[in-house]
Amino acid sequence: QVQLVESGGGLVQPGGSLRLSCKASISHSNFYIMGWHRQAPGKQREFVASVSKDGVIKYNDFLKDRFTISRDIAKNTMYLQMDSLTPGDTAGYYCNAGGTGRYRGRDYWGQGTQVTVSS
Repeated sequence: QVQLVESGGGLVQPGGSLRLSCKASISHSNFYIMGWHRQAPGKQREFVASVSKDGVIKYNDFLKDRFTISRDIAKNTMYLQMDSLTPGDTAGYYCNAGGTGRYRGRDYWGQGTQVTVSS
C-alpha cells in the first residue's frame, strides 16, 4: 500500500518559517509528479507547488516568492520550505503524488499536516 506521510506542521508566528516533509513509502521513480496543496477552513483546496519526475518545478504564482519545493530522491522525501509566513497561510497542507509505471493512473494523498500562523 502506497503511503505519503507529511510532517513538520505546527504553530508559527507571522514572519516565521516552517519546512514540511512528505515521505513516500515507495521510490519517487514511481511518481510522474509530486506536489503540495493546501486547504484553509471554508475554502477550496489550493495548489501550492509541484515537481515532476524529471525535475520541472511549478508554483502557485502568489506563493512562489516565499515557498520552495525540493526533494531528496534517496530518502523518498519531498519538502516545502515556507518563509515569511502570514496568517493567510494557515491551512492544512497535503502532499500529493501521481503514479506512473505499475502505479499508473493512481493518485495518492497524504493525511495532511496543519500549519497555523498566529501571534
